[in-house]
Amino acid sequence: MNSKKKIIISAGGTGGHIYPAIAVAQALQKRLNNEVEFLFVGASDRMEMEKVPKAGYKIEGLWISGLQRRITYKNLLFPIKVVLSILKSFGIINKFKPDAVIGFGGYASSAVLYAASLKKLPTLIHEQNSYAGITNKILKDKVNTICVAYDNMEKFFPANKLVKTGNPIRQDLLDVSSKKQQAMEFFKLDANKKTILVIGGSLGARTINESIYEGLDKIKEANVNLIWQTGKNFDKADNIQLPIAIGTTFNIQHFIYEMDLAYAAADVVISRAGALSIAELAQVAKPVILVPSPNVAEDHQTKNAMALVNKNAAILVKDVDAKNNLVSETLNLITNENKQAELVNQIKTFAMPNAAELIVDEVIKLMK
Repeated sequence: MNSKKKIIISAGGTGGHIYPAIAVAQALQKRLNNEVEFLFVGASDRMEMEKVPKAGYKIEGLWISGLQRRITYKNLLFPIKVVLSILKSFGIINKFKPDAVIGFGGYASSAVLYAASLKKLPTLIHEQNSYAGITNKILKDKVNTICVAYDNMEKFFPANKLVKTGNPIRQDLLDVSSKKQQAMEFFKLDANKKTILVIGGSLGARTINESIYEGLDKIKEANVNLIWQTGKNFDKADNIQLPIAIGTTFNIQHFIYEMDLAYAAADVVISRAGALSIAELAQVAKPVILVPSPNVAEDHQTKNAMALVNKNAAILVKDVDAKNNLVSETLNLITNENKQAELVNQIKTFAMPNAAELIVDEVIKLMK
């Protein structure tokens, strides 16, 4: 007799959906003493097909993608993909026989959670953003529980289903303050200088990268350290001769796996305003300049950023203004310790370090 719980987790499209899903799977494994079996379901051509197996979990892919915003023949395939994905989801559910189905956003989760709700299985979705995504809005009446990261979400979802949990983050970010010295040595930085950390995203945030690239001379003159994750699509970084100047320590990489150390080293951070980035920045409590991506559905990132800016917990530089203002704003902030302290005190209040545990509580309630 197999007493193991079986759970389907669907998440995909971006790291902002995938990493919280993996964090919750890990927390569930711990809570249930490994008496649990997971099956992830994603979109067959997106990054989850690589990232989830890397984290040690099985995944099945659905042939699904979103509607294109411009008029294109691909949109004609959309209804066919949706129907086929729902049918395949029924097949996956019938074969795997889950005790619960959890969705973290992305198009695949709409198909899987829809199928699970029709089969009356316990269902839970997690909304990372302060402005609900289209997938979760479609599912709101079908699922049992809706976990959210921000207040005032009853404007999108039934209030009786809402539980505020925050956004799950990686465990290694829970105490970065003790790693400062290790971080300075790891990135080969000058311990007597302030450090700017630029996070260009895993794919590369073009505007942030271009702005930093064009402002390198100013950063040199300021005599600071720079850790710059460019993402994989920014080739200009490869032309920069290191070290650039006497007195400035630059560490430029396409991807940083040791993000705990990057945050530990940083005095000021420049970042996009994805929900996961904000959850991490609140946890590590660093002064941050947010440059929301304009290319995100329903302008989520600006709304996420404004939730912090309105509480004096972050500084906002609009994408269109970044080339002119980003470097000068950053250099102003790195010399203004009072402003840094103010931002740190406010952003701390957004931290929810036990988000994964709170979601696990809800999943276990549903399985009872």
